[in-house]
Amino acid sequence: MDRKSSPLTVALQGMDARSSKMMAMYLQGPCKGEAVVISDGYADALILDADSMSGQAFLKTFLAEGVEKPLILISLHETHVENVICIKKPVKTDDMLMALSQIKSRLTQRKQHEDRISKAAIEEYRVESEENFVTTKPNVAEVIEEKPVLKSYVIRTDEQLKTSKHQAAMQLNEKAFGAFIGNVPGLDVNDPRQFAKANYNAKHYFQGYVESAFNVSRTKVQARQLNSGWNPLLIFPEANEIWIDVDENQLRAFAGLLINSTLGASMSVTPLSQELLDQERILEKYQSMDAFLWKVACWASKGRYPHQLDIRQPIYLKHWPNFTRLLVTPHALRISALMIKGPRTLPNIAEVLNIKPQYVFIFASAAYALGLVGHAKRDADVLFQPPEIKPNKNQSILGRIISTLLGKKA
Repeated sequence: MDRKSSPLTVALQGMDARSSKMMAMYLQGPCKGEAVVISDGYADALILDADSMSGQAFLKTFLAEGVEKPLILISLHETHVENVICIKKPVKTDDMLMALSQIKSRLTQRKQHEDRISKAAIEEYRVESEENFVTTKPNVAEVIEEKPVLKSYVIRTDEQLKTSKHQAAMQLNEKAFGAFIGNVPGLDVNDPRQFAKANYNAKHYFQGYVESAFNVSRTKVQARQLNSGWNPLLIFPEANEIWIDVDENQLRAFAGLLINSTLGASMSVTPLSQELLDQERILEKYQSMDAFLWKVACWASKGRYPHQLDIRQPIYLKHWPNFTRLLVTPHALRISALMIKGPRTLPNIAEVLNIKPQYVFIFASAAYALGLVGHAKRDADVLFQPPEIKPNKNQSILGRIISTLLGKKA
């Protein structure tokens, strides 16, 4: 991934729900998307509010355990901590942008350093493998020095080869969207008169069986196999990854097909035998469970929304999706940024952003599959009305002139 052009992923510490939402909006708005907020386990860096009790506790743990992730510390007081970037509140945009730039630079330098070490280890391993065996007993000190290099090389290579699991997000533009996702014959999902039937039931698609298999596997904390009469899907819940040996285009086509009762009857979920667990597999075929379910939901949706969502009721977004690893559909970042501010109905989101409803529907489908959206039934969700979105200045100059003229005539 090119860190110069890709947004930094950050996790927030020491912040309550409101502060977290404000920070996510701040990074997306004034900071122009230079960073996005995701869960701690996958983040490149951390942002810590050191003025809270939980923030102070986290900082002590961070310093005591020597956590490797870069840290940006914000506080009302002048603070200086070794190897930590400190920013004084209230946070200035220039200060935050500078901090994010420094973090990106550090991560790039670390990656380059790791690549050099990895290349050196690989070359040493290759040269050593080509040498003839010697009959004399090797020096014990030499063996001890070599072991860490060889061990590090083997572990890092296996994980790095899981390219599908760790690859950067694929982003679809509007032009490529239709050809990639497909459509439903006889249905115009962008026609408000057809919104009532512009939904789908995941249980009638491969998505529903994947969701059920994931739930069983995670509940039992046990590796399972989804049998479909097609290529099996292997699920490893503890590693949060799946393995399936199919072409991406074939999988997309299969995920978009309605599964009839005959094929559905052949679907089953079985525990993986020890023999299958120990079996060697092509590492490039591993994928993240969340990223796999997200895109399967997109392919099943074809621009429709889940039937569980009432199009007339506002929905809310629980937290920012990890777009660094997910299929990014058109306007997904704008949709997320708007929903983070407060609950809205699906048609209202499309209206406010001035985009086709199908882009909102498919985002809602994927986010719902991962449990990221729900109906606004909590008190906090309906206590405040979402703020009005200001008109785009570039589009409204002529409109304002016309309005002024009409007002004078009236």
